[in-house]
Amino acid sequence: MAKIPVPSLHLLPVFTTLFISLLFPPCMPLTDETEALLEFKRQLKDPLSFLDSWKESESSSPCEFSGITCDSGKVTEISLHNKSLSGEISPSIGVLESLTTLVLSANLITGEVPAQLTHCANLKTLNLSENQLVGKIPDLSTLRNLERLDLSANRLSSEFPSWVGNLTGLQYLGLGQNLFDASEVPGSLGNLKNLTWLYLTNCSLMGEIPESIYEMKALGTFDMSRNKLSGKLSKSISKLQNLFKIELFANGLGGEIPPEVANLTLLREFDISTNRFDGKLPSEFGNLKNLVVFQLYENNFSGEFPAGFGDMQHLTALSIYGNRFSGEFPANLGKFSLLESIDISENQFSGAFPRFLCEKRKLQFLLALDNNFYGEFPGSYADCKSLERFRVNKNHLYGEIPAEFWSLPKAIIIDFSDNNFRGVISPSIGFSISLNLLMLQNNNFSGYLPPEIGKLTKLDRLYLNHNNFSGEIPSEIGALKQLSSFHVEENSLSGSIPSELGNCVRLADMSLAGNSLTGSIPPTLSLMSSLNSLNLSRNKLSGEVPENLEKLKLSFIDLSENLLSGRVPSDLLTTGGDKAFRGNKELCIDQYSKTHSNSGMNTCSEKHGQKRVLQNKLVLFSIIASALVVVLAGLVLVSYKNFKLSEVDRENSLEEGKEIDPKWKLASFHQLEIDEDEICDLEEENLVGSGSTGKVYRLDLKKNGGTVAVKQLWKGDGLKLLTAEMDILGKIRHRNILKLYACLVKGGSNLLVFEYMENGNLFQALHRQLKGGQPELDWYQRYRIALGAARGISYLHHDCSPPIIHRDIKATNILLDDDYEAKVADFGVAKIVQNTPKGSECSSFAGTHGYIAPASIYC
Repeated sequence: MAKIPVPSLHLLPVFTTLFISLLFPPCMPLTDETEALLEFKRQLKDPLSFLDSWKESESSSPCEFSGITCDSGKVTEISLHNKSLSGEISPSIGVLESLTTLVLSANLITGEVPAQLTHCANLKTLNLSENQLVGKIPDLSTLRNLERLDLSANRLSSEFPSWVGNLTGLQYLGLGQNLFDASEVPGSLGNLKNLTWLYLTNCSLMGEIPESIYEMKALGTFDMSRNKLSGKLSKSISKLQNLFKIELFANGLGGEIPPEVANLTLLREFDISTNRFDGKLPSEFGNLKNLVVFQLYENNFSGEFPAGFGDMQHLTALSIYGNRFSGEFPANLGKFSLLESIDISENQFSGAFPRFLCEKRKLQFLLALDNNFYGEFPGSYADCKSLERFRVNKNHLYGEIPAEFWSLPKAIIIDFSDNNFRGVISPSIGFSISLNLLMLQNNNFSGYLPPEIGKLTKLDRLYLNHNNFSGEIPSEIGALKQLSSFHVEENSLSGSIPSELGNCVRLADMSLAGNSLTGSIPPTLSLMSSLNSLNLSRNKLSGEVPENLEKLKLSFIDLSENLLSGRVPSDLLTTGGDKAFRGNKELCIDQYSKTHSNSGMNTCSEKHGQKRVLQNKLVLFSIIASALVVVLAGLVLVSYKNFKLSEVDRENSLEEGKEIDPKWKLASFHQLEIDEDEICDLEEENLVGSGSTGKVYRLDLKKNGGTVAVKQLWKGDGLKLLTAEMDILGKIRHRNILKLYACLVKGGSNLLVFEYMENGNLFQALHRQLKGGQPELDWYQRYRIALGAARGISYLHHDCSPPIIHRDIKATNILLDDDYEAKVADFGVAKIVQNTPKGSECSSFAGTHGYIAPASIYC
């Protein structure tokens, strides 16, 4: 009988596994689409954990993943808009052959657009806008089903993708706000007959607009703004009868506007501002009854503005400033529409001021400065409580302002300057609680300054100069803690300078010149730590010049033509020169003043025996000083021994979690009520930044309602940095230098309390964008910031004694307040320059690693 072969023992596990697999078949393996999506996830960072449901599980289906839509078990849609995703787009996306929609917009995705997208032949919507994608866009012209393509607001570069003209099924095309090479507008775009939305802003297009563009008759939005287009606007644009939005601003287009544009009766938004258009605006534009927004500012238009605009019923915004329009402005404009914003400044309009701009009580911005309007200001604006910005300066308006008009609770700017207005400021001005800027200079206003001005706690600039105001300066102005500029020169004010002005600690520029002020100069003016310019000339002030004004470190002072007497402080004479004190016959300078040789002023005479008394005092002082030196030397020696002994105790106590002194030690440099416990109660949710020297927190003070920034220095070099910042910021005062309020020390913890900068630092502001992709900082703001930073650095180099070298000037160390005023900050590595015969004491560069500040080179 034949033997049945028995498998060897080492093969038993194999047969066992085979037997079990026949009885219990395994689950289906992961699909290619699941693997592709998991690989897609692995290439991304997901701080909000939105992709947590994308798990490698044999039982789950990709159709259950968040943001995924399927049809018949196949992935058809990926929608991950605004999920804070970063990382790169994986090439595995090309596996999803049934994909029709891919939306990854408004994230932080980097890297290049994967060429594997061409494998998704069914793709209809591709939206990768508002990310940080780079490189060249791959040729996607094989995606014939594509209807929506939006790659705008990235950092894509290389040549403009002219192949998009082959995607004839496109309805939406967005390629704007990228870094393409300069190129002309491809004529092939005219092939996109179905296109309704064209967004090509800021992508380096140049030359003329091709005639083929005007064959895209389905087009509703036409945006080629912020490019370098030239030539004229063709009358062929009238073929685009479906247009409701034209955005061609910030180009180099010129010539006259063809009247045929007015045939686009569906137009709602029209913006051709900042170009080179000239000639008259065709009167036919007044027939565009559907207009909502109309902007053509900063061109060279002339002639009358079309009267038909007065009959429009949908107009909400009109901006035509910076042209040469003349004649009367349409009298009825605003009568039938919900007008919200109008800017007709810098033209040559004449006649009566329009009466109905705020007829519907919706007007927020009324800007009509620098025209030739004549006559009384209409009383119809008395109830325009919606106004936020109001400027009618530089016209020929006269008459009194209705009392009700001074009460504008939402107004940020009120500017009546450079006209012929008369009358008084109504006490109702106290209800304009949002006011930041009040400009009434160069008019004929009269009467007393109402004390209610002191209620305008947000006021930053107050210009009342060159009027006929009389009476005293109200002491209530001292309540304006935010005031930075105060001008009341050339009026008829009398009485004394209120000592309460010293409470205006942010005041940088003050002029009370050309009045009839009497009394002495209040010593409290020295409390205005930010004061940079002081003009009290041409008054009737008497008494001595306060010595404590020297510590203000003024860059301009003028006390001329008064009745002052006594000695002129030498530092003030250095700042203002002889002319700043002329016309004060009783003033004199000390014969030992270092500026004496350059001054024509009288020398202060010494009384009989004064010189001998002075010499005796010097001898006595020398004896006392010598004795003090000996005593102090002994104390230092004893203190040093005690210090060395206490170091061991301190280290032991810190290891046991105990502190030598349970209380915080506070050093204050500015008038600010500070509660140590409140300052030191820092919460991580208020963290606003972290750097090489420590962490910075925002803190809203409960006692005075203000906001400060608290820097918690890292331990180790913290004490050295603390000392450097205190030595520098604790002594200097300038509007462009960050203000240090106080420092707190306890054990190994060191805190610095600064003024809070609402707009962060310059580096952040340069990289931030407003809604729509517009840079946060315009060129005027950038100029102001550069000028402010330069003034701060110049002050450190030339006005401080001894001079101070910052040694780490960079964008992150220039902070911006709520008005984008620049403040130089971070003096941790700054150096005080001593005038020694050895020359420069710097032995090495300081500042940020890898970066040498210009000042460091000369340190």
